[in-house]
Amino acid sequence: MPAPTAHPQRSRRDRCPGVFRPWPADDGGLVRLRLIGGRLPGESLGALVEVARTYGDGDLHLTKRANLQLRAMPVTDGRLPDDVVEAIAATGLLPSRTHELVRNVLVSPATGLAGGRTDLRPLAAELDRLLCDDPVLAGLPGRFLFVLDDGRGDLAARGCDLGLVALDDTHAQLRVGADLGPVLALDIAASALVDLARRFLGVRGDGADAPWHVDELPEPLVPAVTPDPRSMVTSEPLPYGEVQGGTHVAAPDGVLDAAAVHRLAPHAALVVTPWHGVLVPDGEEDQ
Repeated sequence: MPAPTAHPQRSRRDRCPGVFRPWPADDGGLVRLRLIGGRLPGESLGALVEVARTYGDGDLHLTKRANLQLRAMPVTDGRLPDDVVEAIAATGLLPSRTHELVRNVLVSPATGLAGGRTDLRPLAAELDRLLCDDPVLAGLPGRFLFVLDDGRGDLAARGCDLGLVALDDTHAQLRVGADLGPVLALDIAASALVDLARRFLGVRGDGADAPWHVDELPEPLVPAVTPDPRSMVTSEPLPYGEVQGGTHVAAPDGVLDAAAVHRLAPHAALVVTPWHGVLVPDGEEDQ
């Protein structure tokens, strides 16, 4: 049998950055803004780059979790000044002040646009709503990640704490850490994921040495089950350029400068991808 995987022994709580917990980087405060499935109104993108130009380095930085970061932000006593927080909130990209650190939901970027077995955008929105409605879930570690693959396989191999792979337009197989969980109906999947997140919090403890991830628990969160063959899917990352459903615009080194934002912001809806790019869906009317 293979040797069991060694997991880190935690000695502190996670320090993932957010609006209310900027990271003190060498160039100033680093602030992360979480996007559910990378979805981003063009208007908000344009407003956020103005925040970056006014207070930070002038650029927007993309992460491999399809989120946005601001760099070189002012920090006083470990916090952003109130006027900076309000400027960020005015972009519409801070929908929850209590749960901002735990809104880590990665979704197949082209879901609902082209390909895939089903449109996971409604499920992702419901998962976000349930997360933010539960005060207990604000205690999830900032590194805790949900990954939702719509059956095309672009995120099926991406490590996660909780997630799913769509099997068809009505069912999915859950992912629980490195293992697979039960098959269930998509219309109850968001609730099932939230229930598992609560269970994780209930067994991890609350000390500085508490696990950050499901796979760090001493015992499995749920028993592993046999994979449904339809869950064993993989595909390559979305290439740059014209793709089915839109255009995938590269952000070199994960950076969107003001000129790039100027070209993207007129589009009503955009999708930040986990491959340092922005997907512009076909048929989007300019604002």
